[in-house]
Amino acid sequence: MKSIYLNENPENVRRVYCVEDTVYQKADVLANPERFASVEVLFSTWGMPCFTEEEIITCFPSLKALFYAAGSVQVFARPFLNRGIRVFSAWAANAVPVAEYTVAQIVLANKGFFKTVRTQVRREAETLIQQFPGNYNGKIGIIGAGMVGKLVIQLLRNYQLQVLVFDPFLTDEEAERLGVTKCSLKTLFEECCVVSNHLANNAETKGMLTHEHFSSMRPYATFINTGRGAQVVEADLIDVLKQRPDLTAILDVTDPEPPVSGSELYLLENCMLTPHIAGSIGNEVQRMGEYMMTEYRGFLENKVCNYEVTLEMLKTMA
Repeated sequence: MKSIYLNENPENVRRVYCVEDTVYQKADVLANPERFASVEVLFSTWGMPCFTEEEIITCFPSLKALFYAAGSVQVFARPFLNRGIRVFSAWAANAVPVAEYTVAQIVLANKGFFKTVRTQVRREAETLIQQFPGNYNGKIGIIGAGMVGKLVIQLLRNYQLQVLVFDPFLTDEEAERLGVTKCSLKTLFEECCVVSNHLANNAETKGMLTHEHFSSMRPYATFINTGRGAQVVEADLIDVLKQRPDLTAILDVTDPEPPVSGSELYLLENCMLTPHIAGSIGNEVQRMGEYMMTEYRGFLENKVCNYEVTLEMLKTMA
């Protein structure tokens, strides 16, 4: 079975898969489509080029599967899936560091870290500390119980915290299994000391988190976003953060990313910006390549694969 690496940034492939093989770019494929007519398997990661269905028919008539050693496949997957080509994603591998990052921020937020780190006067700090619940019986809100959301919930089991979840696709049976309480988005923002966004990235969720939600948050609450920036109406969040200096926003993602030059997000003391570090970095990226190689071996042996993506799944995936 003929396979190739395909990516617009060859170095990404070499880091993720730990290989020195040839990495082709879209321009290589379009310039000589006959050369790729027998390719049956594609391996890629961040930097996977987009192809139309017509281009796939022309360039990859024999293609059977695409293994993507990274998270979201929303940008490029549909044309391949529409052609009956199987798509596999290492979203589960990428979900691990995102969940770890999120839980770390939740624990720190509950301890008042982000508000007290700048407070050097002891009496002021002691007064401020009393506003935070600590990590015992506090309410944590999870928006979206997909792969990352579920991992966050599982990791939070090490703490005695109440977890509320907003996810229209989460069944009562699954919520009970996870040990969480389903609730409305309104209730989640109003009652939780920390709210963490893990919504799927699609047209339905764009601009879903608005002024109404942020302004209703509890005193000294924290909003964490490791999902996608487009789900937040940024102007609304900025407005509320300016009006409510007691609140804290920890944004690992924005829209656009990074924020535009001059954005007030850079200036607000109660807004913490990190440059999309929640996902796999450093050695963590190799986990994604390993996941996809394991899937590939299962694919070759006609075994059940764990991380195949379908058109139906794209409706709820990040």
